Order: sequence, then structure tokens, then C-alpha cells
Amino acid sequence: MLVDNKRVEKIIDASANLRNKATELGKKLTKDCSNIEWAYNPLDYAWDIHKKYIELYGGLGAKTVILGMNPGHGMGNTGIPFGCPEQVNKYLKIKDIKIKKLEKMHPKRIVNGLECDKPEISGRRIWGLVKDIYGQPRNAFSKIYVINHFPLWMFDKKGRNITPDKLPIVASKTMLEQCDSTVLEIINALEANKVIAVGNYAEKRIKKIISKKNLPNLQIKKIPHPSPANPFSNKEKGAVWRKMVTAVMP
Repeated sequence: MLVDNKRVEKIIDASANLRNKATELGKKLTKDCSNIEWAYNPLDYAWDIHKKYIELYGGLGAKTVILGMNPGHGMGNTGIPFGCPEQVNKYLKIKDIKIKKLEKMHPKRIVNGLECDKPEISGRRIWGLVKDIYGQPRNAFSKIYVINHFPLWMFDKKGRNITPDKLPIVASKTMLEQCDSTVLEIINALEANKVIAVGNYAEKRIKKIISKKNLPNLQIKKIPHPSPANPFSNKEKGAVWRKMVTAVMP
């Protein structure tokens, strides 16, 4: 299976642009949003891991984008969407790449990169199902490519997670528009014909992108978020969620 290096370069360029802008916009968000005390940018400190993910899997021919919301514990450590450290190491086979040390960290949100030994359940569920459906990652990424919409991992003074749907509209407008633009660039780079939105936020953003652009051939599907905080994803020990997701995968 040949790698399309032009597509890889386009995705790297789009992601690097978002990385750079997110760093400055993240600082602005912590000033303008009273509920945000911390905004980590894993595209910055875990860039080498994220870039390796693009290089390995961004040019294998996927036409379906799986679109998540923003980093949690997984991507917050590894820089990869839904990047449960055990799955990144064992399934995606991305290992032995160090992250940049953060100058400051919340004591409840310590980042250890690929050496983190705490799993992320959402990532374990997503990548576990991908493995069950497609087998080896190169085969999987010939069908699907996984990204997040919003690059920042944010929390309040106590270290509680803040998702982008909780941000004030005025304060987050510039950041959200930049994220929309990056998602569109990646869709175009892949020449994707389908987006599977993970949860309500991702569905809302991709529909907003489509409303601004003429993309009549882009099919949109939504799946429930795999977080254990979502009761649906826990039904019958996750079997109901797995069946629903499998039905919309290419």
C-alpha cells in the first residue's frame, strides 16, 4: 500500500497551522473565559507524535473522516485523537517519541506522553473497535482517518475538564472558525466523501462547515460519544454502541 505523500504534506501543513494559532488563541481564552484556568495544546508539546501519526496513516487512501471534539486524557498525553496511551503504543505502533516538557501543569493534570500508564476509556473503545473491524492499522487507515475538531485540552482551577461547547460564543468565535477551517482543509486533502461525527458537538460543527461551503457529496453520520460518562455507550457492556458504530463505518 503506497503512501500519498502530497496528502500527508497537506495534513501536516494544516495541523501545524492550527498548532501555531491555537497556542496564542489558547492564551486569549484563559483571559477571556472565566471558567478556564488552563489550556494545554498537545499539538505543540506532543507535535512529534502527532506528526508521526500523520506520516504513518494520513496518506493511505481513507475517504471517511471520524471527527471527535477535543483532547481528553488520551490526546492530552499523546497528541493523537482518542489517543489512549496503550492503544497508541500497542495498536498504532507509535513508540519511543518524547514530548516537550510543559513549563507549568495543573497538579491533577500531569502529562507524561507515551509513558503515561493511565488508559483513556473513550480511546480504548474507539481504537479497539477499529482493530476488530479492520485488523492492522494500515488497513484501517485505508478506510478511515481520525481527527479532533478543537485542539486544546482545557480545565478550570480545580482541574475539571472544560469542553469547547461550554465556551462563551463571543470569546471562542475566532478559535472555532480556525478549527472549522482546519477540518475543511483535511477533508479536502483526503478528498473525503463521508464524515462520522462523534457526539453532538462534532455533528454541529461539521454541519456548520457544510452550510458555509458547497459540499453536496459529503455524507454526514453521527455516532454517540464512547465516553463512559455517556450512558448509551455503556449499554450491554458497550455492545449496543459497538453495533451502532460498526453499522456506519466504511
